Amino acid sequence: MNPTTRSAPRRSSQLAGETVAKSTLPGQIVLVLQGGGALGAYQAGVYQALSEAGIEPDWVIGTSIGAVNCALIAGNPQSERVKRLRDFWHAVSRGGGARFSGNWARFGAVLQGVPGFFRPNPAAWIYPDNELGEEAAGYYRTDALRSTLDGLIDTRRMSAGEMRLTLGAVNVRNGQLRYFDSRDESITLDHVLASGALPPAFAPVRIGEDLFWDGGIASNTPIEAVFDDRERHDALIFAVQVWNPQGEAPTTMNQVFARHKDIQYASRAESHVARQKQLHTMRHIIRQLAQRLPAAERDRRDVARMLSYGCGTTMHIVRLLAPALAGDDHTKDLDFTPDGIEARWLAGHADTQRALRAEPWRRPVDSMQGVVEHDASLL
Repeated sequence: MNPTTRSAPRRSSQLAGETVAKSTLPGQIVLVLQGGGALGAYQAGVYQALSEAGIEPDWVIGTSIGAVNCALIAGNPQSERVKRLRDFWHAVSRGGGARFSGNWARFGAVLQGVPGFFRPNPAAWIYPDNELGEEAAGYYRTDALRSTLDGLIDTRRMSAGEMRLTLGAVNVRNGQLRYFDSRDESITLDHVLASGALPPAFAPVRIGEDLFWDGGIASNTPIEAVFDDRERHDALIFAVQVWNPQGEAPTTMNQVFARHKDIQYASRAESHVARQKQLHTMRHIIRQLAQRLPAAERDRRDVARMLSYGCGTTMHIVRLLAPALAGDDHTKDLDFTPDGIEARWLAGHADTQRALRAEPWRRPVDSMQGVVEHDASLL
């Protein structure tokens, strides 16, 4: 496989003081972030560009490192969010490549962990059947991540602030994906760590009586949380993907590992959206058919129940895909080097600025379309 690579972009200029008028945005603003370790720096750049344009999400949804970025955004006042994201990514990038670069830096992260994030759990490496306990069964410990986030997040604001926060995690015992939502319950650092507890690297995190792993093992693209929400609203969704579902057939084993990982963690995002397009078209059809029924028919209980499946909402999805950088392979999500973090951050910032300038959501839409996609790479 020879993926298209892009060198680190030049530092993007801001939109020259321009902001996007709230009145031109089609409904609630939703930011959806995948899991992907060090690739999450791209997401931070996306948020920075949105914030500079005066666009603050009403709702942030994340899994794994996406959950961490979402918590940093929702858990801080608007004026502090970019700074807190910078503080976090600086804290976890210092150890990744201060002394090494490239594959050596990634190998160092495997052996030594990443300061401010995770460190090896020696007992797990000694013998695979070594009894570790339910909350310690992982190759690394994430106490450092908890301490880092505790100093950067106002948990009260994160849980009950102005911004809705949803985090995906998987119940270890029953295998069910669960979305924890600040609209319905209190969100704590335990929920953030649970959403990022990717096995076998990290042990599950206990929430109440249950243990939870990283939501990415079931669905690493948590956009389904928006589609399944009740009640539905018009929305502008910035769906940020850091794993590329498209790629060349591999010819070496390193390429096999890289391609497999991209496919696995891209997590059927395209098929999720395709299915929702069909469902929302049907909802629009139901709504239009309802308008042709006499009022007396619409008021019947059985008919009203059927008509409740209809809606007239339109969801615009702006799809942002992190580019491949020179030297990327199957260990790219462990690239916590300062250069790697900065390159991905700047790429996210530049891609989002381009999408905001294009404002594709202002284009005419067929009345039957309930879900409209805009690929930022084509704008």
